[in-house]
Amino acid sequence: MLKLSDEALGAVMMALQNSLMEQSDIVPVLKGFDFQIDENEELYIMNPPLVKVDNDFDDYPIDSGSE
Repeated sequence: MLKLSDEALGAVMMALQNSLMEQSDIVPVLKGFDFQIDENEELYIMNPPLVKVDNDFDDYPIDSGSE
């Protein structure tokens, strides 16, 4: 029986997050995964997706708690 490794689960979660942020279809990303099985029969994803984050923090003011 195969199980997802922690890394594989993280890769699926990153793909989902990226799909939600970009409002895009997750299916091509999932179909593009390259898998490897280790000696413990855990499934690894060898090409996890990259999630791009916009570094524009001007829209989110930080409340320092002091007034």
